[in-house]
Amino acid sequence: SVAYGYTGATGPDHWGSLSPRFSACSSGKNQSPVNINKNETVTNKNLKALVRDYKNGNATLYNNGNDIGINYDSSVGVLLVDGKNFSLKNMHFHIPSEHRIDGVQFPAELHLFHTAPDGSAAVVAILYELGDADPLIDKLKDPLDQLAKDKCASDEVSQVLIGTFDTKAIRRKTRKFFRYKGSLTTPPCTENVTWNVLGKVRTITKEQVEALTGPLDAANKKNARPVQALNGRKIELYDELGD
Repeated sequence: SVAYGYTGATGPDHWGSLSPRFSACSSGKNQSPVNINKNETVTNKNLKALVRDYKNGNATLYNNGNDIGINYDSSVGVLLVDGKNFSLKNMHFHIPSEHRIDGVQFPAELHLFHTAPDGSAAVVAILYELGDADPLIDKLKDPLDQLAKDKCASDEVSQVLIGTFDTKAIRRKTRKFFRYKGSLTTPPCTENVTWNVLGKVRTITKEQVEALTGPLDAANKKNARPVQALNGRKIELYDELGD
């Protein structure tokens, strides 16, 4: 696998030239993340609520050198996007946030990554602002400490088994989200992702942000790809309460 990073010669500006497989990172027209200008979004009455049917599952906390995340051993459930089933595979953090709202970048962003049998992906993105501790990240405190002690060389993945992980914190009902068609925010930047950026911003403490970046090398402690051009894409708004 080709090493990529967030600074210098392997940083986001160079991803497209690191490997022929990564060409979409520089030539793609539907790239992610994006800035969401609220007053330019289109309310779509035909969008359906996001239905998340997750159960608890065995999980592993990992540090792959570029991000800290959780892989699930087996199917922990599905996300229903406009009638199509996507299976939850992974969740990982970006510090600071990749998506922006009205130009504002947040301290952290959590991606819940799902795939469908046809290879397409759907991501639920949750933005965090500084405030009270997030209960989900609180549950990861000990494994994160362990991961930081076990700092990996950038070419290997260090892992800590968490055991059964309660998905309740990511099952909450969503009253508002922004939807657009985009890409993976890391190489190969494949343009097959339906993005769902939640309207409700959660809170995180400074200590939690530090815990989530602790295991990463200095060069990758900030692992947010810069915002990409919309190139005419419309961002749709689902608002259960409506106007």
